[in-house]
Amino acid sequence: MLSKSLVLPLISAFAVKKKISMSSSRLGLRLAVCLLNISEARRKHIVENIAKAALLGKNGKKHPEVSVLNIFSDQDYNRSVITIAASIDELNNSVLAACLEAFQSIDMEVQEGIHPCLGAVDLIPIYPLTDVGVEECGAVARSLAENLVLHVPGSSVFLFGEADLPAKRTLVQRRKQLGWFTRRDFSALEPDLGAAPARRCGLTGIGASPYVMNCNVTIDSQDLALGKEIASAIRGSNASGLKGVQAMAFPHEGKIEIACNVESFEGQEVTETSEDTRYMAYSVLGDHFSYVSPHYIEAQVKKLASDRGIGTIGRALIGFTPPECKNCAEYAIKESIGEFWKIREGVFM
Repeated sequence: MLSKSLVLPLISAFAVKKKISMSSSRLGLRLAVCLLNISEARRKHIVENIAKAALLGKNGKKHPEVSVLNIFSDQDYNRSVITIAASIDELNNSVLAACLEAFQSIDMEVQEGIHPCLGAVDLIPIYPLTDVGVEECGAVARSLAENLVLHVPGSSVFLFGEADLPAKRTLVQRRKQLGWFTRRDFSALEPDLGAAPARRCGLTGIGASPYVMNCNVTIDSQDLALGKEIASAIRGSNASGLKGVQAMAFPHEGKIEIACNVESFEGQEVTETSEDTRYMAYSVLGDHFSYVSPHYIEAQVKKLASDRGIGTIGRALIGFTPPECKNCAEYAIKESIGEFWKIREGVFM
């Protein structure tokens, strides 16, 4: 969950219909994506070095089947999300290279920021894009976790989703178990892989699931308690909330931000997909998924805020919707554009 972004229009080549199949690729590639969450945003050169490391193969040359699609950094949160798309066979090595650079540069003993976190590399979720199933993404995530603790002394990992076998516990379940929301003392944490977390590295979450989007709405208030009320109201765990939406409220730039993780889920019938409808639909490898529209999330937050006598300032989509991510990944890799985020004008705040 990150904060206010500049919502940039995609180049016309990436324009997508609101219901799109992600099960076939013009490139003959099988693509997946990692939204690498690191606990650094205030040193831009460090973040960019981590992103660039993902692009280099073992020979030091840029790999043609890897692209960094987006970099989003928030200085208040001191957190960045680096969107790394690659062929499924290359994603493990690419993300591992970025993590090695991150662990060299980020020290959790001195890290400060509003956003909860436990690790220098805090979260490594892997999502399928084209001709790849979520189970295979889970296998890649498990392999990556094993490689990470092997190559980074002091690193430790917890697993979630399709990487967490056989239980397949969700990210929210694991975070609650580990005290991620309250940032418990590292020494009390029990990882799934690796030794007890070192204070410099902290604890890293690695897993796989259908695509999870980040969408945040800022309310024109400094009242955190009110923000928490709104976040609770839209949360999917609430009987009247939005399916697949996890929400928290944070103080940010003098206001309150409702930060949402928006999960893709199966089993929702979608008959119409326009920006104003509740659900958007797509498919991957024949599996059909839906997610709550960012426009609908904004409208619900706006209504709840209005009911409490306040307004909203704006909505931020961190990175992409699932169809946008797939289209950008295919284009970037087809054109061998490794540093695609520079075309998108990656946002640093």
